[in-house]
Amino acid sequence: MQKVKLPKQVDPVKSANKRSDYRGVLATVDMPRLLESVVDIAEEVDVEVKFSKDEQGLTYFQGHMACLTSLLCERCNEAFEHQIDVSFCFSPMQSSEKEDDNKVELPDIYEPVEVDDHGEVNLLQIFEDELILSLPIVALHAEEDCNQKRDNMSFGKIEPVNERPNPFAVLKELKRD
Repeated sequence: MQKVKLPKQVDPVKSANKRSDYRGVLATVDMPRLLESVVDIAEEVDVEVKFSKDEQGLTYFQGHMACLTSLLCERCNEAFEHQIDVSFCFSPMQSSEKEDDNKVELPDIYEPVEVDDHGEVNLLQIFEDELILSLPIVALHAEEDCNQKRDNMSFGKIEPVNERPNPFAVLKELKRD
């Protein structure tokens, strides 16, 4: 199957009614925040997304994204390869539904995503957010692959703290009497 570019904007309700499935790619050039977060990244992110409705009649879309990136190791300051594999499951909501007191409770498996005034979601922005969230908080090589060995790391010496007398010691003396 040939991989095609995914649309950037989609109406999830119409797509769910059609039971649309997309298998394609998103250009990483269109994801500036992701590009700032990594040293290097593949030109395209492989994406599979399926739109559907569940037993309650809730619209949702779920899928998987994968791409190869290079991150900067915080320990040795050298680049290393990191594979990103992300699974997602979203349910579109109007902003008024979020604020309503009698809103529909979403099952825990669905992550709410806000639709615009035309009932569409920005897939590019949602997928970029998911990719950024899937990056490690602290990027590190595996310890055996890192050039900076544990024995070579020094963190400085801590000066001993001068012991000061406890200011409440006088009260302790009064209690003895």
